[in-house]
This record gives sequence, C-alpha cells and structure tokens, in this order.
Amino acid sequence: MATFYPPRVAPILAALLLLAGCSAGDAPPAAVRTVLVQTVAQADSGMSIYTGEIRARHEIDLAFRVGGKLAARLVDAGAEIKAGQPLARLDPADLQLAAATARAQLGAAESELTTAKAERERYAGLLGKKFVSQAAFDAKDNAFNSAQARLEQARSQNQISGNQASYSTLSSEYPAVVTAVLAEAGQVVGAGQAVLRLARPEEKEVAIAIPENRLAEIKTAQSLAVNLWAEPKITVRGELRELAPAADPATRTYAARIRLIEPPAEVRLGMTARVVVGSAGAAPLLVPLNAVIDQGQGPLVWVVSDGKATPRPVQVAQFREDGAMISGGLQAGEVVVVAGTAKLVPGQSVQAKPVTPPSGQR
Repeated sequence: MATFYPPRVAPILAALLLLAGCSAGDAPPAAVRTVLVQTVAQADSGMSIYTGEIRARHEIDLAFRVGGKLAARLVDAGAEIKAGQPLARLDPADLQLAAATARAQLGAAESELTTAKAERERYAGLLGKKFVSQAAFDAKDNAFNSAQARLEQARSQNQISGNQASYSTLSSEYPAVVTAVLAEAGQVVGAGQAVLRLARPEEKEVAIAIPENRLAEIKTAQSLAVNLWAEPKITVRGELRELAPAADPATRTYAARIRLIEPPAEVRLGMTARVVVGSAGAAPLLVPLNAVIDQGQGPLVWVVSDGKATPRPVQVAQFREDGAMISGGLQAGEVVVVAGTAKLVPGQSVQAKPVTPPSGQR
C-alpha cells in the first residue's frame, strides 16, 4: 500500500535522502572562477626616439677677406670641392690698381732713400773737413733715417696690396661639400660677408633637439643607436658629443649633437635620421597596476598556467601611470591575472578571459 506525505514534508525527505547517499569524507567540487588575464610583455616605452638631420661636425661660412663685386661663382650647392680649388672670384680691377699704386710708392721710397743716403755721405765728408756744421749734418742724417723708414712702410704696403690682389679668388683649405650658396655673381659683397657655406664630411653627426624633461636621460644613456629613414636596415652607433647649456628661446628645447661612430658610405649629409636612446641592459617587463598585490609579504602576481592560478613573488622596479615595471620574478609571455584576484586560492582552477592591453586598443 502506497504511503502519501503532506506537500511540506516531501522536500525535506528528498534532502535527507540526498545527504544519506553522500559519504561523510567527500568534499564539494571546487568552483571554477572566471578571471581576466593579460600576457606579460616587455616595456617598449623605456626608450626615446628623436628625429634629426645628418650634419657635418665642421661647417664653415666662407667669405672674401676684401670687399668688391662678385664677378663669378664657380661652384653650386652640393658640389664636392678639393683643397685650393677656386670657388668664386671678385672683380680684380680695383685690387690690381691698389697693387700698382703700392708698387709705385715703393719705387718712390727707394729713390728717396738713395738720394738721402748720398746726401748724408756727402755731408759726412764735409763735416770731417769742417766745411759744414754738426747741425747741418744732423739734418741730413735725420732725412736719411726718415727715408729709410718710409721705404720699409712702402714695402709692407706693397706686400699687403699684393696679398689683397690674391684674395680676389676664394678657395678652401680643406676638402669639403658646398651646402649653401649665399651670394650670386654681380652682387657687391663686403669683407667677411659669407658667400658659400661648406661642410667637411670626414666627421658626421646627428643634430637633434632634447626637451628639458629628458636631459638626464640623454646624459646618462648607455647606448645610442642611429638609423636612417631612407635606409632603415642601417644602424650606426652614436655618442653624445655636445649638449647646449641653454634652451632655445623659441622651441624651449636643448640642441644636441650625436657623433656617429664609423658610419658607412650610405650615410650622407642632410639625410633624416632617428636617434634611439635606451639602456644596454635587458628591457623590463610591464604589467597592469591592478595585477600587483601585496598581502604583507611583498609584491606578488597571480600567474595562470594550465588553467590554474598560482601566486608568485616579483620585484617591482618602478610604478608608473601605465603599469608596474617588473625587474624580476616574471618572464615575457607569461599570463597574469588583472581582475578577480580577491578570492583566489593557490592552485585554484580558473577560466581565463584575455583583455586587450591599452597599447593595443584603438
């Protein structure tokens, strides 16, 4: 005969039967917790890149030593010149006239000296015979000394005029490249006014501008790498040679010169170059700030491997706005928990859902 129970009693009996079927030693299965994870990557923001231009260490503004009308310009911008090669010429007419005048003055001074010398010798003989006074002889002697001094002056002036005549041809003392033309034929130029700008290509540098908050970085940089925009495969070692002591008033940046060490022939003046400033050591790892926790025993992160979460102590090099830089305890490519660490226990099974890092979000 079937037994019927009141409706309120049936659920209680079902629960009792379920408990009776379970042994006392069985534990309930562990819950699988869902966590957000992110792959550990190297901090690519640990380096700075500056764009600059390939320049020569020695750049010269070439000018005539004398003024005059520019009669001819013999080279153009970009020309490679040799030492002593004529580059430009002035109209030599005025210089030749000045040289001719100096030569004529030299001849007159020589003639005056000859006359004064003969007069002095004649008066010396008359003085010995007591035919003239000592005062008369002293006057001739003074005239001789003055003529001799005027001759020396005329000789110096003649040499100066001769040199100035040779200054009508402009040349360089060193092999160089013409980078700019600053005057044209027919133009009247003054002494010292720049006509050509030259660059000596034996030493090449990169001219860059450094913001004031990066000065310490460029001064203490352990390695500088320079590559060309037109030739990305070419990388040249560099070193800081010069850093301006004051900022440019317009850009508020500091001019710096990076010397190239053994640049290849493909590196030419005027090319665009990039200077990469970085550390010679291993690049640190970057993890999100909320991945690093501290439970009183130092910083640690939860690492997910084979579907299980495990805590791991780490060494934090620096906390930044974009994350924590890890210097030890992790390796690039490992997966860390970035959300859901509050209730994790060691070895707990987790369901990992990757999140996109800020650098990859668009």
